[in-house]
Amino acid sequence: MNPAIPNSPGRAAPPLDAPTVRLPAASGGRRIGELDALRGLALCGILFVNIAQILYLQGIVDFQKLPIPHALDMFVQQRFFPIFSLLFGVGFGIFLGNASQRTARPRVVLLRRLLVLAGFGVLHHFLQPGEALLPYAIFGLVVLLPMSFLPWWANLPIAVAMTAATLSLTSGGMLLIPCLLLTGFALAQAGLPAKLPRLGGQLAAVFAVSALAGAGFLVLQEQNPLNAGFNGESAAAGLFMAIAYSAGFLLLLRTPASRVLSPVLEPLGKMALTNYVTATLLIIPFGHLLGMRESTEWELLLAMAAGIILVQVLWSRWWLARFQYGPMEWVWRCATWWRIVPFRRKPSPAPRAS
Repeated sequence: MNPAIPNSPGRAAPPLDAPTVRLPAASGGRRIGELDALRGLALCGILFVNIAQILYLQGIVDFQKLPIPHALDMFVQQRFFPIFSLLFGVGFGIFLGNASQRTARPRVVLLRRLLVLAGFGVLHHFLQPGEALLPYAIFGLVVLLPMSFLPWWANLPIAVAMTAATLSLTSGGMLLIPCLLLTGFALAQAGLPAKLPRLGGQLAAVFAVSALAGAGFLVLQEQNPLNAGFNGESAAAGLFMAIAYSAGFLLLLRTPASRVLSPVLEPLGKMALTNYVTATLLIIPFGHLLGMRESTEWELLLAMAAGIILVQVLWSRWWLARFQYGPMEWVWRCATWWRIVPFRRKPSPAPRAS
């Protein structure tokens, strides 16, 4: 099925189904490297949490938190999944903007994209109960599709209000997902991804404020370390530290450190769906082989996470040198547009003789 091009000769004008979702000027089919690198960073952090959850590692012995899980509670747990969720929302916003230029019914295509993601999530859920893909799809259907009829200046305040209410009334977790998806979606509607290169002072201000707020809530979280992850204080600490991590990392990419960070993390982020699922496929057999299930082998967790990240970095770089999309990304794209899209990367043209 070839998508229709709105207002092309011989075609009827598209229906006025909503206020137009503004397309970020920097997208238009071209990926934004900073966001891919940030997504790759989020995947790395999520991996440390997922290994512990999948293998049911025990972090409390004799009513005392062990050192490694305590450090993870402070700096990793609830700090990276908000970044991943926000970027999923940004991705959906950019996708809908692009789709609106290719078809008269972009929300039908987004609906299909969310349904395919739900299928991935259902299958992944059998391996990792509590995984994120199925909630992303469900909240995308329930929240993003209806809210896509509103402009960004309405969606962003609603998302902020939802986030504040969730943090005030709950311990965060999965309930933050719709808030973060809508926030990212609104930021994409506003064209923020295209403006990232010009946001220097603003990022520094966001980093300073969120780091200060995150530190304050971290002090409150540390008043009850055994309950970290199950109260509002740790959820707020996680969210503000996630914002600080994101802003600080984007600032770091403006320095010479980007020459090291970008080649490592961008490939991970470009194949985020594939890497998220295949990490589970590595964790389960190796965790059982190493006897980690329901153990306190936290040192092995660190080693396993480092090993998986190394393998996925090398694999992603190798794969993307030959193909345009990761394997699951390609399947997702084909099912979304209901046609086979080109997969192999076109070879670079040979340089002309002078």
